[in-house]
Amino acid sequence: QVQLVESGGGLVQPGGSLRLSCAASGGIFSIMGWYRQAPGKQRELVATISYGDTTNYADSVKGRFTISRDNAKNTVYLQMNSLKPEDTAVYYCNTQRPPYVYWGQGTQVTVSS
Repeated sequence: QVQLVESGGGLVQPGGSLRLSCAASGGIFSIMGWYRQAPGKQRELVATISYGDTTNYADSVKGRFTISRDNAKNTVYLQMNSLKPEDTAVYYCNTQRPPYVYWGQGTQVTVSS
């Protein structure tokens, strides 16, 4: 059974940093990613990373967020720097094993002074 468990969210001031973690179980996954959903908005891609560390970022987070993974621990991370109020959202870990798509339970990130 596939399970994704996120941690690391919280409240941070603008300009601050947070690091999210997502521990996966139930297999090895080629592509893992982070998505986010703000109130009243659709869920959107933040970043993805392949097993070989090829990364992809949304334009809105390029240069501020870094996605990485530890394959030995089956864990993916999202280092978020220079956070802005518009980064406030629930952040979800994601992976796929076609035809199935898996999501974590989500972790709240709030950027506010």
